[in-house]
Amino acid sequence: MTRSLRERVAAVVRIARWEVERSAGIVDRRTAVLGVLALVLAGTILGAGAFAGGVALDRDIYRVGVDQDSPYREPVERSVALDARPPDPDALRDGDVDVLVREGQFRAADTPKGRAALSELRSAVRAYNVGLMRSQENGSAAFPVVVVLQYVSRSAGIPDAAVADDNGGSGSGGGSGAGGGAGEATDGAETGSGGTTDDGEAAASPGAGGPLGVPALSGINPLGGGGSGSPAEIQPPFPFGSLVLAFAFLVPMNFVVQAYGSTMLNERINRRGELLLVAPIAPGDIVAGKTLPYLAAMVALTALVALGVGGSVVAVAAVIPIALVFLAATFAGAMFARSFKELTFVTVTVSVFLTAYTFVPAIFANVTPIALISPLTVVVRDLQPLASVTPGAFLFATGPFVLCAGVLFLLGVGIYREEDLFTQRPVPLKFLDALDAQVSRPRGVAVLSGLSIPFVFVAELLAIAVLFALPVSLTVPLLLVVVALVEELAKSLHVYAVFESGTFPRTRRVALVLGALSGLGFFVGEKFTAVAQVVGLPELALGQAAFAPSGIGVFSAAGLLFAPLVLHVVTAGLTALGARRDVRWYAAAFVGSVLVHTAYNLTVVSRLG
Repeated sequence: MTRSLRERVAAVVRIARWEVERSAGIVDRRTAVLGVLALVLAGTILGAGAFAGGVALDRDIYRVGVDQDSPYREPVERSVALDARPPDPDALRDGDVDVLVREGQFRAADTPKGRAALSELRSAVRAYNVGLMRSQENGSAAFPVVVVLQYVSRSAGIPDAAVADDNGGSGSGGGSGAGGGAGEATDGAETGSGGTTDDGEAAASPGAGGPLGVPALSGINPLGGGGSGSPAEIQPPFPFGSLVLAFAFLVPMNFVVQAYGSTMLNERINRRGELLLVAPIAPGDIVAGKTLPYLAAMVALTALVALGVGGSVVAVAAVIPIALVFLAATFAGAMFARSFKELTFVTVTVSVFLTAYTFVPAIFANVTPIALISPLTVVVRDLQPLASVTPGAFLFATGPFVLCAGVLFLLGVGIYREEDLFTQRPVPLKFLDALDAQVSRPRGVAVLSGLSIPFVFVAELLAIAVLFALPVSLTVPLLLVVVALVEELAKSLHVYAVFESGTFPRTRRVALVLGALSGLGFFVGEKFTAVAQVVGLPELALGQAAFAPSGIGVFSAAGLLFAPLVLHVVTAGLTALGARRDVRWYAAAFVGSVLVHTAYNLTVVSRLG
């Protein structure tokens, strides 16, 4: 019988309350205290690393001999990596000091450590001089040479705004240090200009922005305005501080998914979940109730981390899709796994892959549009001053994660039934059962092909990110092969599953119909990848190869629409004909469809130039 929405919500809340009570009952006090202490310790380390310039594991690692009345004494004492010692010449010879400062002259030990110590001393003196110059009232005298950086695409020309004029524009040089600071530490006693940097992140110029919402203009700003600074202190756009803080969002998720995966697999041990299955509650409501407490815990932890590191609501909204994918992948793994050993392998694999997928692209948050394949890039941008992300870029970063999480939950719920929940079938067969459970009518094949688009999109974005640094002449053909492999697998795997389960008869006519429906569903879902146009990804050569090989500029107006449709229908029909026979025929047909798809993509890309 049909239950009202109020009754379903009440059932979900009741199951969630039972889950909280059960989980609280199986965790003893000592384990809870240790877990809290571990989280507090991790947060303390991250906070110290972010706000104190690192945990200073290398404090006093280099010893510098310098007089008490030397102008270099204070820079040495302020550095966390330098230790001031008496300037005894014998100490340098005996190895008791790494650098000796006497009468403005610098002598370093002829060892790798001595040369490293001299480099660190240069940095310390430069930072000290910058601090003195910052305190000067006349900022233009302290920083007479300024630089404005503009990051552009490798294929674009240098903009006119980046070219220096005769009256003083972009350039490099030096000036006298202001305020009586120490001369820059070199092999002699030279006086050098100072500069300043931020924490390694390029400060965005107001109003500047590219197609991804990543500012196009960046620079060094020593005096709090404009976007200018010393050429000596230019840093690459590596947002180290924000990355450390952003990683703090991912750490608690790994704790939560371990508990979540265990509780879902517990339902399958000794048929413990059978009582809920026979109750008048839909499987989706059961899963929602058991998932809700863990999702709420992740949201609460995310909000606390955001509050601690200075993130806004945007950061929390960007992290929630990552939490959903963590939970959804863990849930699906718990439905497929046959033991806690298999579940541990699944959860560790999921954690490592998702952590790498979200964290590594965020390293290049200020460099390339590829970084927005990760929602963590949005967090990094949110934690940077004067930086922002456009709504289109936010959707591009988070949308695929939300859709992937929904599909994974859907596949897991499909086998949340007695015939699958309490059997010991191998993981590949469980996966085929999950696909088959979503197809009861032929139109279900088209729907499932459309639902595969988020995974296809994520896989293609990952391929672009991996191949991005290689020469275009090599990466474009490789990428086109990867695109064909991913798309043909997405269009055919569920067709093979329904034939293996006997859902449809193994006739040629049925295979052609299912193949046509699969190609049609994929074609319709593929149009949603147009969101990539919003963030400018096709401006990259690899973006054009992956997301614009559908006939643009090659065919007529009619061909613009129907050429990719014909491609998907033909290749999906080919794999369906193989899938109706057996796995060997399916594999052979799959290889053939990949070759056809790759040839089509190569033709389109070559015609596009």
